[in-house]
Amino acid sequence: MPNMRDLRRRIKSVKSTQQITKAMKAVSAAKMRRAQDAVTAARPYSRRIRELLGRVAPSVSGFKHPLLEVREPKKVAYILVTADRGLCGGFNSNVIRRMTQEAKGRGRESVSLIAVGRKGRDFFLRRGYTIAGEYVHLGENIGMGQAHRIARFVIDQYGAAEFDEVYLVYSRFVNVLVQKPTVVKLLPAEPPAGDDGAKVDYILEPSAEAVLMDLLPRYVETAVFAALLESKAGEHSARMTAMDSATKNADEMVQRLTLTMNRIRQAVITKEISEIVGGSAALE
Repeated sequence: MPNMRDLRRRIKSVKSTQQITKAMKAVSAAKMRRAQDAVTAARPYSRRIRELLGRVAPSVSGFKHPLLEVREPKKVAYILVTADRGLCGGFNSNVIRRMTQEAKGRGRESVSLIAVGRKGRDFFLRRGYTIAGEYVHLGENIGMGQAHRIARFVIDQYGAAEFDEVYLVYSRFVNVLVQKPTVVKLLPAEPPAGDDGAKVDYILEPSAEAVLMDLLPRYVETAVFAALLESKAGEHSARMTAMDSATKNADEMVQRLTLTMNRIRQAVITKEISEIVGGSAALE
């Protein structure tokens, strides 16, 4: 049984940890709000890019572009988006688990990873997977320039036939409590079906082919950028939730340790009183 000194030391240690978790929760809450605003602002643009691609592509018959070339998927690349840090509950493990399932279905020898984030890179590097590219320590403020570098690498590798298919694996931000691991096919670009409503007859300048030439790389960049923003918002949300749970658990632990300490102290006092009364009775 621990003595009073050990219990006081443990209570002090837990309270110190609780102060840290409270501070981390507050920081993550502030970052989460900014990240959530960025996701909310980026989603309409990403959706419109896909819609525009779906409307322009059918109007160009026989158009050939490296990003539209369909090949037999012998070499498949996955852009895996995880966090650089932990302490965010099951955020990283859920994405890594989904990526592991995808890799098992394909076979390790045919899978290459483009790791965005240190956690995913370290996990699969230790298990012998091929890391075709790595982008770590991107910081808290995700910019289009970072997405451009990743997209440019993927486009070049796909155009050189190093990859036959490219997928995005990331956590889609649903709400503060839910981050859903998602797999999206990025290349070859598959234009979505047009709207079921009224068809719009676009006048494209200088030509539909020129518009599509510019639109396809922009579509890849936008998809990568959206995935980075979604993942960052999910990371901060998961960390805020995890730190809130840790703070509550620390408070419960302090209460249990305090109760145990009080019981031990009461037992010591009772024992001393009993010894005094016994000794006094023996002297009478």
